[in-house]
Amino acid sequence: MLFNSLQFLVFFGIVTLSYFSLRWKGRWMLLLLASCYFYMVFVPKYILILFGTIVIDYFAGLWIERAEGKNRKLLLMLSLVANIGILAFFKYFNFLAENIEHVVHLLGSGRHIPRLGTDLFPGVLLPIGLSFHTFQAMSYTIEVYRGNQKAERHFGIYALYVMFYPQLVAGPIERPQNVLWQFHEYFPYDWENIKDGLMRMAWGMFKKVVIADRLTMVVHAAYNDVPEHNGLSLLVATFFFTIQIYCDFSGYSDIAIGAAKVMGFRLMENFRAPYEAASISEFWRRWHISLSTWFRDYLYFPLGGSRVSPFRQYLNRFIVFLVSGIWHGANWTFVIWGALHGLYQTLAQMRDKFLEKRGIVMPSTRWYHLLQVGLTFVLVMFTWIFFAAPNVRDAFRIIAKIAQLSWSDPLQTPLNQAEMLFSCLLIVFLFWKEKYFFQIPTAHTGRFWLVFGSLAVSCYLFGVFSSNQFIYFQF
Repeated sequence: MLFNSLQFLVFFGIVTLSYFSLRWKGRWMLLLLASCYFYMVFVPKYILILFGTIVIDYFAGLWIERAEGKNRKLLLMLSLVANIGILAFFKYFNFLAENIEHVVHLLGSGRHIPRLGTDLFPGVLLPIGLSFHTFQAMSYTIEVYRGNQKAERHFGIYALYVMFYPQLVAGPIERPQNVLWQFHEYFPYDWENIKDGLMRMAWGMFKKVVIADRLTMVVHAAYNDVPEHNGLSLLVATFFFTIQIYCDFSGYSDIAIGAAKVMGFRLMENFRAPYEAASISEFWRRWHISLSTWFRDYLYFPLGGSRVSPFRQYLNRFIVFLVSGIWHGANWTFVIWGALHGLYQTLAQMRDKFLEKRGIVMPSTRWYHLLQVGLTFVLVMFTWIFFAAPNVRDAFRIIAKIAQLSWSDPLQTPLNQAEMLFSCLLIVFLFWKEKYFFQIPTAHTGRFWLVFGSLAVSCYLFGVFSSNQFIYFQF
């Protein structure tokens, strides 16, 4: 079920009204059933896969808590292998098969490697949001193993932790310490929570249907037909994609956080104006925070973090971003995207150590800060080329065409001049309003209705309702 659909608005209204009409004991069951329905709207049979991982990790948590010595670690490893194995099978089987087949062909063999969904289990596709709820389930067993979270005895509550519909398919990727206890609480009807939540949902919907889906038309036209577009058109499409993916993904997070807040639940923030970052490391402290902190806590620190030699620090950072790229998708474009961010981080760390040794202090003026923000934005925008391109060949074609662009080239776009100008004004509005949006007080009911109503009307009048999925649904 897409957040940007009338079906979701009806679903959200019915579930929320039913939630507040029930006593505490029935609420978890309502939310679990609603979450199952929400997920099954996409592909019903895939809920069996989700249920399987829930059963595995529920009992793993109980057994890990009771076990002692090496048995605890063994049980944790079995749980992680089961989760990663399911994720790898559905997400990376065909990627590995294609690459093995390519190597085999280079060696002179014409052997065909079977593909999932065609040769093996016809019709089977990647379950939606598999990477997100797999990582959330893994964080539970890891935290139980570390002693930071008691194993959840209530099977229904644990299932709700994994399946809570607002953040089920695209995050934020929560930690059990933040969310599990909330499902045991009774949250009464609170008008302030409802105003905060609805305002957040309206802003997220505005970013998705008014900005992201409008820019999508330009991006798709250029990136799906690279040979027919010139460098200027591809540069504009790349810039638009940089804004599109932010509005698309942060818009989803806003709607998820807002929907939960209406019912009293508090989910973690996932974005903090990432394009205002003055360095790549700061960008990752602001972008997809739930994933970047997940990799920090469960991969970077276990690898040694910054407590090892400089070379190992560089290597650890690079490994983390390489794995992050692979997490995003089974395509070499995502591997290169992650590797580039790892390279950026490594070079920045090496530069900082070089300057520190020589006692060189960079200026702290506003202009220098703006220069750093601009450079960071350009570096991030360059990596998005690989993220958006359908394959590596097209990505390098795009880079080559942009490098050779002529400002006299005609701008090839499906939007007319007025629509392009409106799109640019929306981007300016985004950068201005995003910084101050969360400072808008909702305590004054009249102001709330004015701003909320303006956003809702804007979505209706200027929204692009073409059933565009959220980009991160594919992960």
